[in-house]
Amino acid sequence: MTSVMARRPEPDRLAYWQAVDSGRLLLMAAAAMLVTASFASTAVILNSRSKPVIDWHTALAFGGLVAFGELLRLALPGGREAAPIAMVGAMSYALLLLPVLGGPARPQLPAVLVVAVCAVGMMVGAMPHIAAGRPAGVTGMCTRLVAVAGVAFIFRSVLSGFVLTKPWQLQAAVMAVLIFFGWLIDTVVAALIRADDVGARFAVALVDEIRLQWQLGLAVGASVIITVFSVKAMGLPVLIAFIGPLLVTQVAFRRYAGIRATYLQTVRSLARVTEVAGYVEAGHSRRVSRLAVAIGRGLGMAEPELLALEYGALMHDIGQLSLRDPIPGGATVLVSPADQERIAELGADVIGQAGVLDEVAQLVRCQAWPARGHDPAPPLGSKIIRAANAFDDMVGSSTDRDRSIAAIDRMRLDPVRYDVDVVTVLSEVASRRVASRL
Repeated sequence: MTSVMARRPEPDRLAYWQAVDSGRLLLMAAAAMLVTASFASTAVILNSRSKPVIDWHTALAFGGLVAFGELLRLALPGGREAAPIAMVGAMSYALLLLPVLGGPARPQLPAVLVVAVCAVGMMVGAMPHIAAGRPAGVTGMCTRLVAVAGVAFIFRSVLSGFVLTKPWQLQAAVMAVLIFFGWLIDTVVAALIRADDVGARFAVALVDEIRLQWQLGLAVGASVIITVFSVKAMGLPVLIAFIGPLLVTQVAFRRYAGIRATYLQTVRSLARVTEVAGYVEAGHSRRVSRLAVAIGRGLGMAEPELLALEYGALMHDIGQLSLRDPIPGGATVLVSPADQERIAELGADVIGQAGVLDEVAQLVRCQAWPARGHDPAPPLGSKIIRAANAFDDMVGSSTDRDRSIAAIDRMRLDPVRYDVDVVTVLSEVASRRVASRL
């Protein structure tokens, strides 16, 4: 019996990795093969009879910059991560314009050496994170390494000999195109991974990634071009001078991410007031929020819309604080439409006092409006909040499938109050609810 019990988790773990992390595992496998091939090719080159002249001081300097950038990795909204300083170091090394010294002593920079140096730098920079108990960020490092490798192989194997003899304007133009290509690889891979993680449509995830990453990508691209030409003109010490501006840029993005995280934490704390006061069941706001966001993703909503939807779903019941007598179980689906509208209006007024959440206040105000026949029509986010709230009022924290089906059927029979498309996606999300608990 003991041996049978010990074997049970193995297929479960195998199924989990195959179903949940297939895209991430494929990325890691590709990066691992790329690094292995680069190390092996570099070793072959160094042990060949015609050994190339390699500037190891340059490799050490740029590898150190990559490691420093990975150490100062940046957390972006939505659980994303970025390492702009590491990308500047890696891309600059890949596009480095080596000085022409003439004769056999001319330094060479094979693409495989670029990949090997960047891989070592990323691993060294990740070690302090691992030692501190933080995530290693393997997915992000693999994505960045694949992007840098694509640029390095194109430039060093195809274009470097042609570019070196051209005016600096053409050199900069070629670099800009290659940097954009690398950024596009990074963005597309990140969108694929995120779409797989959160269940979003790839097209929507790609637009969200572009919207979030283009400013950071522009800053990185400009820094790479400046770094390459500066190193060519003034040597490696100029790298130290560039760390300051890069840090300032990174601090600005870190502050933006921190402000957004503070907003969400404040909203979550405010949403718990109704639970602490006994107006709604414990966990109701959180469940409605997760359910609403899952429905929004299924309907193809963009990330800024999902953020407003999450805020609105968390605070959708805050108007109940104005009631003298709490609704039994906090289930607003049981009260009259007039009372539902009054609660929603009061909640919207409270949220509107903040002065920066007007869109969220409007979502909360319109959640009590029927999906059809109301002029003006409620926004999509309000329809989603209404359906998610009604579902949780009827089902609660239960994962009983029959109870969920009965709640869905009840909403389908009332297409005036509940949007048909929203209920359809809600049905799909609810079918996964038993396993995932959202």
